[in-house]
Amino acid sequence: MARRIAHEIKNPLTPIQLSAERLRKKYRKDIAEPELETFDRCTETIVRQVGDIGRMVDEFSAFARMPAPKFAEHDAAELMRAAVFAQRVASPELEVELEEPAPDAVVLADGRMVGQALTNVLKNAAEAVAARTAKSPKLRGRIVARLVSDEAGVAFEVEDNGVGLPAKDRDRLTEPYVTTREKGTGLGLAIVKRILEDHGGELVLADARSGQGALAILRLPASARVKGQPAAEAVTA
Repeated sequence: MARRIAHEIKNPLTPIQLSAERLRKKYRKDIAEPELETFDRCTETIVRQVGDIGRMVDEFSAFARMPAPKFAEHDAAELMRAAVFAQRVASPELEVELEEPAPDAVVLADGRMVGQALTNVLKNAAEAVAARTAKSPKLRGRIVARLVSDEAGVAFEVEDNGVGLPAKDRDRLTEPYVTTREKGTGLGLAIVKRILEDHGGELVLADARSGQGALAILRLPASARVKGQPAAEAVTA
């Protein structure tokens, strides 16, 4: 039912967007100031809001149809490297670092789902940094990703120097449709939490270890690590 509702909502979005773009292309040259500014603002609002609705529907559909994990052996460091590389491409204005060398750790997990969880957390971090740099342009936006393998299991850590977590109700941030961001859907962290729980792990949200910002820890239990892989010393910030 959720997938059907999402499909029905998305159906009119493309024609709405195309109509706005065609109106702008056909009539913009015939509109003079000061009406031109209003015309541009209105058409841009339509296109932007249509995009936001589309992303919200996609996340709603993804959350509703979360499949059962398909477990296989994966190099944890490679999962992290792939997600970090994608975020670097998406946010070239930010410094997105991966602490190397990453410990050797092979985990029994659904690689696609863990990759999605990492992507969501890195995207959240980038948005938090962007929100802070918008108010402090001289600040150098930075995200640091690290992999920790110890007796407790394997943890993917993402730390940023963004706006940080709210002091109030931060424990509700992983609930569906709870968000502090203007354009957030409130499903990104809910999806991450569900993926981790399906793997027997947990999502931990905390303040950055140094300075303003946030720290997200995606922890898989020791039972997820493939036997024969040595536990490395934890990497400190």
